[in-house]
Amino acid sequence: MTDHSDIRSSHVVVLLGSVRADSYNRRIAERLQAEAPQGVTLEIATGLAELPFYNEELDTTETLPTAVREVRAQVSAADRVLAVTPEYNGTMPAVLNNAIDWLSRPYGAGALKGKPFAVVGATPTRSGGRWSHDDARRSATVAGADVVPDLVLSHSTLDADVFEDPEVFAKFLGVLLGLVEHQPVTEAAA
Repeated sequence: MTDHSDIRSSHVVVLLGSVRADSYNRRIAERLQAEAPQGVTLEIATGLAELPFYNEELDTTETLPTAVREVRAQVSAADRVLAVTPEYNGTMPAVLNNAIDWLSRPYGAGALKGKPFAVVGATPTRSGGRWSHDDARRSATVAGADVVPDLVLSHSTLDADVFEDPEVFAKFLGVLLGLVEHQPVTEAAA
C-alpha cells in the first residue's frame, strides 16, 4: 500500500450519475470512500434522485425544495467535488446534469463556484464513458467549478474489471489524489 501521509486533509463530495443502489459506479465511489488516504473524507451526495428538474420558479427562498437545500449545503461545505458517472445514450445521466443545474445557481455564486472538480467512471463501452465525462466537465466549467485540467478517467469495463484489477483501481485512486492535491485558483490570483 502506498504511503499518502503527505496528502492534505480534504472533504470531497461525490456526485453519482447512477441512482441504482448497486450500480458499478456507486461501487467505485464506495471503494474510493473506503480506501481514501488518511485525512481525506469522501461523502457521497444524497438525494440527487429527489431533486426536481431545475425550475427557476422553484429556486426561491420560499419554494426551494428540501432536497435542493441539502445537496447545495453538502457541496458548499466540501473542499472538492468528484463526479462518478456512467454514460447514458452518449451523454451524462439526467440525474447528474440536473444536480449540476441546481448547484450552478444562483448564477455566479452557486455551490460549485470555484470548487475543484474531476470526473471518473466506468461503462461497458469502448469509450468508457468519455462523452459523459466530457459533458460533465463542460457543464461544471460553465457552472463555475474549477475543473482540473486532464483529471478525468473514462474506463471501459470491456477491458478490465475495476474491482478485480488493482492497477485499474489505482488509476481511480490516482484521480482522487490528484483532485485533493490540486491547488484551487483563488479570486486574488485570477
